[in-house]
Amino acid sequence: MSKPNEGSRQPAPDVPMITGPIGRGGRAPAVKPKNFKGTLRRLWSYLGTERKWLTIVFLFIIADSALTLAGPYLIGVAVDAMAVGQVDYSVLNVTLIVLISTYIADGGLTFLQSWVMAGLAQRVVKRLRQTMFAKLQKLPLAFFDGRSHGDIMSRLSNDIDNVSNSISQSTTQLMSGSIAIVGSLVMMLILSPTLTLASLITVPLVFFLAKTITRRTSVLFKGQQAQLGKLNGHIEETISGLLVVKAFNREKKAIDEFNNVNEKLYEVGLKAQIWSGFLMPLLSVINNIGFSAVAIVGGILAVKGHITVGVIASFLSYSRQFVRPLNEIANTYNVLQSGVAGAERAFEVLDEAEEVEDEPGAIELVKPVGHVTFQDVTFGYRPDMPIINQVSFDAPAGSSLALVGPTGAGKTTIVNLVTRFYDATSGTILIDGRDIKSYTRDSLRRSFGIVLQDTYLFSGTIKENIKYSKPDASDAEVVAAAKLANADAFISRLPKRYDTPLSENGGNLSQGQRQLLAIARVILADPSILILDEATSSIDTRTELHIQEALLSIMKGRTSFIIAHRLNTIRDADTIMVIDRGEIAEQGSHNVLMGQDGTYSRMFSNQFKNLESAAE
Repeated sequence: MSKPNEGSRQPAPDVPMITGPIGRGGRAPAVKPKNFKGTLRRLWSYLGTERKWLTIVFLFIIADSALTLAGPYLIGVAVDAMAVGQVDYSVLNVTLIVLISTYIADGGLTFLQSWVMAGLAQRVVKRLRQTMFAKLQKLPLAFFDGRSHGDIMSRLSNDIDNVSNSISQSTTQLMSGSIAIVGSLVMMLILSPTLTLASLITVPLVFFLAKTITRRTSVLFKGQQAQLGKLNGHIEETISGLLVVKAFNREKKAIDEFNNVNEKLYEVGLKAQIWSGFLMPLLSVINNIGFSAVAIVGGILAVKGHITVGVIASFLSYSRQFVRPLNEIANTYNVLQSGVAGAERAFEVLDEAEEVEDEPGAIELVKPVGHVTFQDVTFGYRPDMPIINQVSFDAPAGSSLALVGPTGAGKTTIVNLVTRFYDATSGTILIDGRDIKSYTRDSLRRSFGIVLQDTYLFSGTIKENIKYSKPDASDAEVVAAAKLANADAFISRLPKRYDTPLSENGGNLSQGQRQLLAIARVILADPSILILDEATSSIDTRTELHIQEALLSIMKGRTSFIIAHRLNTIRDADTIMVIDRGEIAEQGSHNVLMGQDGTYSRMFSNQFKNLESAAE
């Protein structure tokens, strides 16, 4: 629930900010993955039933590696069959047929590996996305208050995409590379231990180079993902608030801030790609050194008659097969670093504490009467900064309670507590004589109907948005709710009436029309307790009169909490509470409070005095 009246609110200290203010200077430090092995183990746990497919892929890789290892040996046989002055065509023909068949089978197995791994990776990240999205629905509002929404969306999309790439590319390359290295080394030792020693001189150089570069790229890839989250956050905020941006001529400022964050993303991304790009060219240089060593030593051995030319040809192929996986594994480690960085950011969300579970033995709140009581309730969004302090009041069933006071006094906090969007720091809140914590949270919230100052409509038709509160409602019920909210008049003038599609947040409707649909949505839910947070603030005076009549009608027999700054809209409330600095300064009916000549009386008189001055 939004909290437009909580101006003094700050995020809780135990909820760290993921991103700082955009365009205020200072680059977010790029952090190396905190637990590389632990993150990999958690990714492994998400494989679940997919492990059988991984086993199949592993068998494919073993068969593929066997065929790959057979290729160089067959090439050596073919070379030796073409001895100077004498060609053994029978051996040569059979060898070539087997060699071609081997390469065809190798291509088929490679295709099957890729096909199975692509499906496996997509199913794993699909499950990870589902888990993460479900997790977001269970997190308390405090989690979202201290984080950029764009950064959260980046974790759900970009970071998990990196996980997908890492699984599909890295897994097969690591498995096939490991088998190829062992198999090639065995074949090299069989062919010539001396040449094997000559080719192994490059291995320490490969490991040293890979370790040096990946240590740097791991930090840069983490920083790249963090900057991408910041950029997405700025884009989301700017597009959502585009009307405000244009109204205050802040387009240039928005562009400058975007360019600032984009430049930082460019810098860290460029460094990550450059360092990552260093690896393959340098590895090629090292490989060429190794091939030169093999050629020199092999030539000497061939001249002395210790090995044949065919053995040298086979050995060079095996040597390439031995070194190539080393290069691929080193390069794959870069991809793996990016995937681990993305997985770690996703797991950070999954590790967040969810809303407190229902107490053991919690009961369903069925058809509540609506008697609400606050007993010495204290709460602060930060423990050291209470917003309300020792608040006590009683709202009998069916009564209307209006909350008025300056911005940030704690009015919206009170309704946030009664709906359990937040739990009180101390004190007790009762509904129908029972602590609200003894009810299940779902049944408690189903008992409320809430109309906020800032409405939100989803993409879809008008009918679907009204039915959001009651999906099984009939068309007749939808129309009846719209008529009661005075929304049917403008809906009937639309070309497709109730089937009119809405853009994001109802951008193709006026603010007042969106508010009418929000009220219709609550009317359709038929709640036991109403919360109206500046529900008519965006509606013109003429329409407001009709809305007030509709609200008065649906408020009959229901407990109602009304937050309003326009005091003329709450004159008929049974009780008016003046909230000031988190405490109840005054309470009573309109006439009682006006007779006390206190804070409410002065607020009311000043407001109407200002209206009269404006009219003049």
